[in-house]
Amino acid sequence: MTRHTFIATAAAAATVLAAGAASAHTGHGDAHGFVHGFLHPLGGLDHLLAMVAVGLLAATLGGRATWMVPATFVALMVGGSVLGFRGVGVPFVEAGIALSVVIFGALVAARVRLPVGVAMAVVGSLAVFHGHAHGAEMPADASGALYGLGFVVATVMLHGAGIAAVLGFARLAARTQRHAQAVGAAIAAVGVMLATGVI
Repeated sequence: MTRHTFIATAAAAATVLAAGAASAHTGHGDAHGFVHGFLHPLGGLDHLLAMVAVGLLAATLGGRATWMVPATFVALMVGGSVLGFRGVGVPFVEAGIALSVVIFGALVAARVRLPVGVAMAVVGSLAVFHGHAHGAEMPADASGALYGLGFVVATVMLHGAGIAAVLGFARLAARTQRHAQAVGAAIAAVGVMLATGVI
């Protein structure tokens, strides 16, 4: 097992184990400070899969996209969180989050070679929904800076897990490139189930 593959596997295992530790959707009212901000993206399958898929997509596109696509997601997620915290309504938040899982997973599965700017626009527009859910969960008495830092760190970690997985696959035989596509297809399938209420 290569170093990259080991890191990717360890990161994925840690995030899956943490997924049940906190709720990731609005209305639960228990988010408070850095720890809860950090757990928020890890607490829902939809957030977790979408953010890992962003890393997979970025690394699959390669070059500048490897850092520009995740950076765009984080930036617009933060913008969305400000809207959520201030009570500014964004329609179809839950549907947008589920749709992001489908789209990101499908792009990885199909190995769609989007131009960097288009990939940034797609990822960024859907990141707003994730950010809104994060911001709406933050109570008024929490430290906005610490809570925000928490979910940004978790998001970067999840993006990193996706990037590390692709880099790990790339160091193995060429046929294992299909593994990233298979993961993308699985993510898209889960997204469809989330969007239709199956899970």
